[in-house]
Amino acid sequence: MDNTHQRSLRALLEFAHSRYQDHPFLYFIDGPGYTYGEFHSKAYETAGLLSRYGMRRGDMIGLLGQNMPNWGAAYFATSAFGMISVPMLPDFSESEIKHILKHSEARALFVSRKLLHKVLDKAMDRLELVICLDDFSIIKGSPCDNPETLPSEEDIQPDDLAAVIYTSGTTGSSKGVMLSHRNLCANLWSTEDVRPSFDWDVWLSLLPLSHTLECSMCLLLPMQAGASVYYMDKAPTPTVLMKALAQVRPTTILSVPLIIEKVYKSSVLPKLTATPLMRLLYSFPPTRKMMNRKAGKQLMEKFGGRIRFFGIGGARLDPGVEKFLIEARFPYAIGYGLTETSPLIAAATPEMVRLGSTGPVVKGVTVQLMNKDRKTGIGEIAVKGDNVTRGYFKNPEATEAAFTEDGWFLTRDLGRLDKDGWLYIKGRSSTTIIGPSGENIYPEEVESVINSHDMVSESLVTSKKGRLTALVHFDKEKLKAFNTQEKLERLKKDLLEYVNQKVSKFSRISEIDPQEEEFEKTATRKIKRYLYDGSRKKDKTSK
Repeated sequence: MDNTHQRSLRALLEFAHSRYQDHPFLYFIDGPGYTYGEFHSKAYETAGLLSRYGMRRGDMIGLLGQNMPNWGAAYFATSAFGMISVPMLPDFSESEIKHILKHSEARALFVSRKLLHKVLDKAMDRLELVICLDDFSIIKGSPCDNPETLPSEEDIQPDDLAAVIYTSGTTGSSKGVMLSHRNLCANLWSTEDVRPSFDWDVWLSLLPLSHTLECSMCLLLPMQAGASVYYMDKAPTPTVLMKALAQVRPTTILSVPLIIEKVYKSSVLPKLTATPLMRLLYSFPPTRKMMNRKAGKQLMEKFGGRIRFFGIGGARLDPGVEKFLIEARFPYAIGYGLTETSPLIAAATPEMVRLGSTGPVVKGVTVQLMNKDRKTGIGEIAVKGDNVTRGYFKNPEATEAAFTEDGWFLTRDLGRLDKDGWLYIKGRSSTTIIGPSGENIYPEEVESVINSHDMVSESLVTSKKGRLTALVHFDKEKLKAFNTQEKLERLKKDLLEYVNQKVSKFSRISEIDPQEEEFEKTATRKIKRYLYDGSRKKDKTSK
């Protein structure tokens, strides 16, 4: 395929229009949307609207809305025409949105009616133009006398800034990641090499488009292949999701681990272990594999029967669930990346998955492990490539800290590479716990073991006075059977034994601390670890 469209987002827009004009592109399920030709026209029309209301090349334009066809149109009307898009996650708080609009110096904002209440009066007063994302009507603004002419495709250069993405991290520090056209298009080049897309592909979009993973992999990637993308206009409850899967029958879905883990624990595993005989049969590897294979066929049907790529990213996948997916021959694959890397660093296809690995480093990206441990081979993952951000907006200190003197971007993630170059993520350098004899304890690995217990929904491991404590949120429905303190204590003891038999001696848990509520999470469903200190949740005002 000619790769001139990978020069800039404007080039991608023109390429998709010229090649796929009559193909369906972005649609609500059972609702309105755009063919590629209609999308091209809407992007031009909306870019012209921004220009008529005084927006110019280089201006920051906020974008706050749930997933919808108009989200993509607003994004391209901004980034493909020389302005800079500032997407915001729908679950950001009012104060976070106010901070982002102020820090980015955004002059205009696209906002859906559903999220308009999150734009505080002070933030609204600062904005010159506010456009309703649902229908592109003007909420606030006045036309200018001398609008700027829209730039041509040749005017948009690869190193021009395309977007500033404010992350919602597990450490609580929100920084504006600057991504250029080169960054985003380099990621397309890498991804297409791993997972080729075709004009007959159908994507079901589940994650927020304002997150780089979904925007790059579920908007830009299908766009260069002429594929179709569908959105749900309701929250993805199990009932809504199952209906959507039956209607769309997608070939591709991107997901966070939590979705497939819940499906496995709530729908698959109970059926496989429903009787004492089935539990006995499931305990033997040969019969377990046969049972998993049959369950895999049923799972494929639940997902519409056409899935060829179920991509998982954003957090660690439960090893027990991954083992099931492998034995079930379900076409999953795990990818690894960051907002700062646009996002892909390593990825596999369903044909090449290895238990616990994110796959090999993708084309065009170079990885090295810094300060590698001689015994374990584990080091901090450092990255170079055209996909890597130039730094953080108006934050030179954070930018300097993120790079080595010779230009390697430090991910702050720990990993190891096997002899074939497959990458295995071990955890975050900031969360590593030093054991009593100097051992490195990776809490994420211990949490994976805890979460594999059928009574556990989620967990977080911390160090308290030199001892490991597991904060555990049990499955609320199953917990109803443990309705006395005596039964609860027995459950905690059983869980301790279950975990400590499966982890190394220095990673054993000393205490189980039950948590009544779910842990607070980021958009990719990672626990906001900074909110939890020892066995107590911090006051939210400490953010």
